[in-house]
Amino acid sequence: MTTTPSEDVDVVLPCLNEAEALPWVLERIPPGWRALVVDNGSTDGSPEVARVYGATVVHEPRRGFGAACHAGLTAATADVVCFCDGDASLDPALLVPFVREIRDGAADLVLGRRRPRGRHAWPAHARAGNVVLARILRRRTGLRLHDLGPLRAARREPLLALGLTDRRSGYPLQMVVRAADAGWRITEHDVPYLPRTGASKVTGTWRGTWQAVRDMSRVLGEPPAPEGGTLR
Repeated sequence: MTTTPSEDVDVVLPCLNEAEALPWVLERIPPGWRALVVDNGSTDGSPEVARVYGATVVHEPRRGFGAACHAGLTAATADVVCFCDGDASLDPALLVPFVREIRDGAADLVLGRRRPRGRHAWPAHARAGNVVLARILRRRTGLRLHDLGPLRAARREPLLALGLTDRRSGYPLQMVVRAADAGWRITEHDVPYLPRTGASKVTGTWRGTWQAVRDMSRVLGEPPAPEGGTLR
């Protein structure tokens, strides 16, 4: 079975003041896919920009990366749901082979391993925090993953069945941990990581990185969730 970009796919794009970056991102959504821009309280006109470029706008008043991602997941209706940052650091067109892998039954969750392009693409403190968390994740799940990046794809209904509860920076990690606990096949592929447009809301500062590490450490300390999201 092969996959074309016109398949039924929703792309969730959490957004907080990304008006400058959104045109670049939305122009790269594969044809036939739907962009769900989840506005998390922008004051720069991001929702209006998103609509001009054909995106569906979802409003999530509760601040937090996880809150925005989960609002997009619950608003999605497609069989396959993808996630991508809205800051132009990642190209959503890179999701095409991810979706193909899901559709072909080769994986249940596909993740992008960020490979920075340019010296300012990934601050040293953010990269260091990611390395530490990836090592802890390997010990917790046995998965030999290198990154907890935001570019990813999976089927919508099993994702919802995972019962994700984190609404802060721990959301991407909780998704991986609970998927691993449920026996999902998880794969990882290199993707170019570009300097973002605008200031980071999560890992652009030492304080933001420390808060993200704290959120994710809390997730890693959770006991295994009750069975949910099992695919087989």
